Amino acid sequence: MSLVDDLYRETILDHYHNPRNHGCIENATTSVEGVNPLCGDELTLYLKVNEAGLIEDIKMNAHGCSINTASGSMMSEAILGQTVERAKEIIESFKNMMLTKGEELPLDEEMEDLEALRGVKKYPVRIKCALLPWNTLLEGLETAGAKPGLSSSLSDSK
Repeated sequence: MSLVDDLYRETILDHYHNPRNHGCIENATTSVEGVNPLCGDELTLYLKVNEAGLIEDIKMNAHGCSINTASGSMMSEAILGQTVERAKEIIESFKNMMLTKGEELPLDEEMEDLEALRGVKKYPVRIKCALLPWNTLLEGLETAGAKPGLSSSLSDSK
Protein backbone atom coordinates (compact mmCIF):
# COMPACT_ATOMS: atom_id res chain seq x y z
CA MET A 1 0.00 0.00 0.00
CA SER A 2 1.39 3.41 -0.94
CA LEU A 3 1.82 6.45 1.26
CA VAL A 4 -0.97 8.17 -0.68
CA ASP A 5 -3.33 5.23 0.01
CA ASP A 6 -2.43 5.45 3.71
CA LEU A 7 -3.19 9.18 3.77
CA TYR A 8 -6.50 8.63 2.00
CA ARG A 9 -7.45 5.85 4.41
CA GLU A 10 -6.51 8.09 7.35
CA THR A 11 -8.69 10.95 6.03
CA ILE A 12 -11.66 8.65 5.52
CA LEU A 13 -11.30 7.12 8.99
CA ASP A 14 -11.01 10.56 10.57
CA HIS A 15 -14.29 11.67 8.96
CA TYR A 16 -15.91 8.37 9.89
CA HIS A 17 -14.92 8.52 13.55
CA ASN A 18 -15.42 12.30 13.84
CA PRO A 19 -18.13 13.22 11.32
CA ARG A 20 -18.44 16.93 10.69
CA ASN A 21 -21.84 18.63 10.82
CA HIS A 22 -23.45 15.65 12.54
CA GLY A 23 -26.94 16.13 13.98
CA CYS A 24 -30.18 17.75 12.93
CA ILE A 25 -31.39 21.30 12.32
CA GLU A 26 -34.48 22.66 14.03
CA ASN A 27 -36.58 24.58 11.49
CA ALA A 28 -34.59 23.23 8.55
CA THR A 29 -35.59 24.41 5.10
CA THR A 30 -35.77 20.75 4.15
CA SER A 31 -34.81 17.31 5.35
CA VAL A 32 -34.44 14.33 3.09
CA GLU A 33 -33.60 10.68 3.62
CA GLY A 34 -31.25 8.61 1.52
CA VAL A 35 -31.12 4.82 1.61
CA ASN A 36 -29.06 2.20 -0.15
CA PRO A 37 -31.02 -0.99 0.57
CA LEU A 38 -28.34 -3.19 -1.01
CA CYS A 39 -25.79 -2.44 1.70
CA GLY A 40 -27.88 -0.92 4.49
CA ASP A 41 -26.49 2.63 4.32
CA GLU A 42 -28.96 5.27 5.50
CA LEU A 43 -28.76 8.97 6.13
CA THR A 44 -30.96 11.89 6.93
CA LEU A 45 -29.78 15.24 5.61
CA TYR A 46 -30.98 18.60 6.94
CA LEU A 47 -30.47 21.84 5.03
CA LYS A 48 -31.06 25.45 5.94
CA VAL A 49 -31.06 27.60 2.81
CA ASN A 50 -31.72 31.32 3.00
CA GLU A 51 -33.79 33.47 0.63
CA ALA A 52 -30.68 34.33 -1.41
CA GLY A 53 -29.93 30.64 -2.02
CA LEU A 54 -27.00 30.41 0.43
CA ILE A 55 -26.58 27.17 2.37
CA GLU A 56 -26.45 28.51 5.91
CA ASP A 57 -26.35 25.14 7.66
CA ILE A 58 -26.17 21.45 6.88
CA LYS A 59 -26.40 18.54 9.27
CA MET A 60 -26.49 14.83 8.69
CA ASN A 61 -27.16 11.64 10.58
CA ALA A 62 -25.56 8.70 8.79
CA HIS A 63 -25.75 5.01 9.59
CA GLY A 64 -23.86 2.38 7.70
CA CYS A 65 -20.38 1.98 6.39
CA SER A 66 -17.36 4.22 6.86
CA ILE A 67 -17.41 5.35 3.21
CA ASN A 68 -21.00 6.62 3.47
CA THR A 69 -20.35 8.52 6.71
CA ALA A 70 -16.98 9.92 5.60
CA SER A 71 -18.32 11.01 2.23
CA GLY A 72 -21.25 12.80 3.88
CA SER A 73 -18.95 14.48 6.37
CA MET A 74 -16.60 15.72 3.64
CA MET A 75 -19.56 16.78 1.51
CA SER A 76 -21.02 18.84 4.34
CA GLU A 77 -17.73 20.71 4.77
CA ALA A 78 -17.47 21.33 1.03
CA ILE A 79 -20.93 22.86 0.61
CA LEU A 80 -21.50 24.70 3.90
CA GLY A 81 -21.64 28.43 3.17
CA GLN A 82 -21.89 27.91 -0.60
CA THR A 83 -24.69 29.04 -2.85
CA VAL A 84 -27.04 26.40 -4.18
CA GLU A 85 -25.56 26.99 -7.64
CA ARG A 86 -22.01 26.40 -6.39
CA ALA A 87 -23.14 23.34 -4.39
CA LYS A 88 -24.55 21.83 -7.58
CA GLU A 89 -21.21 22.46 -9.33
CA ILE A 90 -19.37 20.73 -6.47
CA ILE A 91 -21.79 17.78 -6.67
CA GLU A 92 -21.19 17.50 -10.41
CA SER A 93 -17.39 17.63 -10.00
CA PHE A 94 -17.46 14.98 -7.29
CA LYS A 95 -19.76 12.67 -9.22
CA ASN A 96 -17.59 13.07 -12.33
CA MET A 97 -14.53 12.14 -10.27
CA MET A 98 -16.24 9.03 -8.93
CA LEU A 99 -17.89 7.85 -12.16
CA THR A 100 -15.40 8.78 -14.90
CA LYS A 101 -13.15 6.01 -16.09
CA GLY A 102 -9.71 6.73 -17.47
CA GLU A 103 -8.18 10.17 -17.11
CA GLU A 104 -8.07 11.40 -13.52
CA LEU A 105 -9.15 15.03 -13.52
CA PRO A 106 -8.07 16.92 -10.40
CA LEU A 107 -10.66 18.57 -8.18
CA ASP A 108 -10.57 22.26 -7.31
CA GLU A 109 -8.13 23.08 -4.51
CA GLU A 110 -11.02 23.85 -2.13
CA MET A 111 -12.23 20.27 -2.60
CA GLU A 112 -8.90 18.50 -2.11
CA ASP A 113 -10.06 16.49 0.93
CA LEU A 114 -12.56 14.78 -1.35
CA GLU A 115 -9.63 13.31 -3.27
CA ALA A 116 -9.42 10.75 -0.47
CA LEU A 117 -12.59 9.16 -1.82
CA ARG A 118 -11.02 8.64 -5.25
CA GLY A 119 -9.55 5.39 -3.89
CA VAL A 120 -13.08 4.01 -3.53
CA LYS A 121 -13.12 3.65 -7.33
CA LYS A 122 -10.92 0.58 -6.87
CA TYR A 123 -13.99 -1.10 -5.34
CA PRO A 124 -16.88 -0.44 -7.75
CA VAL A 125 -19.46 -1.91 -5.38
CA ARG A 126 -18.56 0.82 -2.82
CA ILE A 127 -19.02 3.77 -5.20
CA LYS A 128 -22.73 3.86 -4.35
CA CYS A 129 -21.78 4.21 -0.68
CA ALA A 130 -19.73 7.31 -1.48
CA LEU A 131 -22.42 8.77 -3.76
CA LEU A 132 -25.41 8.29 -1.44
CA PRO A 133 -24.88 11.54 0.54
CA TRP A 134 -24.31 13.50 -2.68
CA ASN A 135 -27.43 12.17 -4.39
CA THR A 136 -29.38 12.87 -1.21
CA LEU A 137 -28.01 16.42 -1.15
CA LEU A 138 -29.08 16.95 -4.75
CA GLU A 139 -32.59 15.77 -3.85
CA GLY A 140 -32.57 18.07 -0.81
CA LEU A 141 -31.56 21.08 -2.91
CA GLU A 142 -34.40 20.34 -5.32
CA THR A 143 -36.84 19.97 -2.41
CA ALA A 144 -35.62 23.22 -0.83
CA GLY A 145 -36.20 24.97 -4.15
CA ALA A 146 -39.84 23.87 -4.06
CA LYS A 147 -40.46 25.53 -0.68
CA PRO A 148 -42.60 28.69 -0.71
CA GLY A 149 -40.47 31.83 -0.59
CA LEU A 150 -37.37 30.05 -1.85
CA SER A 151 -38.49 28.78 -5.22
CA SER A 152 -37.60 31.89 -7.20
CA SER A 153 -34.10 32.29 -5.78
CA LEU A 154 -33.27 28.59 -5.96
CA SER A 155 -34.79 27.87 -9.34
CA ASP A 156 -32.57 30.55 -10.85
CA SER A 157 -29.58 28.38 -9.92
CA LYS A 158 -30.82 25.28 -11.72
